[in-house]
Amino acid sequence: MSKLLHQLTVGELADRVDAGDSFTVVDTRPPESFESWHIEGAVNVPFHPVDGLGGDWDWDRVGDLAAEGPVVAICGKGLSSTSFGFELATRGYDDVEVVKGGMEDWSKLYEVVELDTGDDDLFVAQVQRRAKGCLGYVVGSRSAREAVVVDATRQTHEFELVAADAGMTVTGVLDTHVHADHVSGGRALADRLGVPYYLGSEAADRDVAYEFTPLDDGETLTVGDHDIEAIHAPGHTSDMTNYLVDGRFLLTGDTLFVESVGRTELQFGDDDAATGAELLYETLHDTLLSLPDDTRVLPGHVSVGADGRYGVAAPGELVSATLGDLRSDLDLLSMDESAFVSRVADDTPEKPVNYERVIDINTGRASVGDEEEATELELGPNNCAA
Repeated sequence: MSKLLHQLTVGELADRVDAGDSFTVVDTRPPESFESWHIEGAVNVPFHPVDGLGGDWDWDRVGDLAAEGPVVAICGKGLSSTSFGFELATRGYDDVEVVKGGMEDWSKLYEVVELDTGDDDLFVAQVQRRAKGCLGYVVGSRSAREAVVVDATRQTHEFELVAADAGMTVTGVLDTHVHADHVSGGRALADRLGVPYYLGSEAADRDVAYEFTPLDDGETLTVGDHDIEAIHAPGHTSDMTNYLVDGRFLLTGDTLFVESVGRTELQFGDDDAATGAELLYETLHDTLLSLPDDTRVLPGHVSVGADGRYGVAAPGELVSATLGDLRSDLDLLSMDESAFVSRVADDTPEKPVNYERVIDINTGRASVGDEEEATELELGPNNCAA
């Protein structure tokens, strides 16, 4: 029976999904949890170790599903899915595996994509948090053997490993803004390494309760011989700062995505979302779109649907576009200001779960009780796009 209930890591599951292997992911969580967020192609079979099957499922129907081929069972943490797997095994189905750590571990799975910068010295890597679509960056100089981290999630070791594998030491940590959809790891990483933690200077107006090194609009940091210019880019938030690397690579945070732009009501509120949208329109048209068309946009998120699908590209592929491509392909950028403000302010998607508490944590006005609470706060994909 232990063979039948072989535990699969989330990394191994991702490899199988990406390879297009033939199997069925059975998600045993309650329907409301499944509907809000699940792995692409998964089938919801609600199961409780005591109460048994839920919904309109019975074991004959489950048996028909299992008879179609291999089953990989998953739940929130690997508990109900293990009981489900044992139940299938006792019923004679011998091709069943259980995902270790469940969706909690799936939410912490990362891929790394190194950019071709056209410069042997300049290193830029996109660090993708697969299930949430969070995109962070490591920017460094190979010759100087130093790097900065931008928009680190709380799994900070993922970013340190990228820098270390490239032979570089992290000398600074930057956030583009006070995040609302995930707990930032930026300040914790900077504190642990004893390096500066940077935010745009306007973050001082958001009641940030901890010390940070403010960056004014136009101020420049360096890694080796490479410049990183801070560009104040209000709209998604008042403190949003974009970072322009060597005048060619634009880290846009939640200002401009490959498939959309940032929503504005998470900080400004539903009543003042239009104010944020006006600021965002000015940022886009007066600041970002004044840069050369070949400027490469590297956003802070990619949209991930409730079914686990990326809005663009795929996990492990670079999420990026040039400003020229976005200027011609992204409808939001061709709207006049009135239409843009109406679209962004009046047609907002569901807000990220727990976003108000996440903001309190990221400003230092609250703290995370433990790892379990942090995981619960972050479960589900991001919803930062308009």
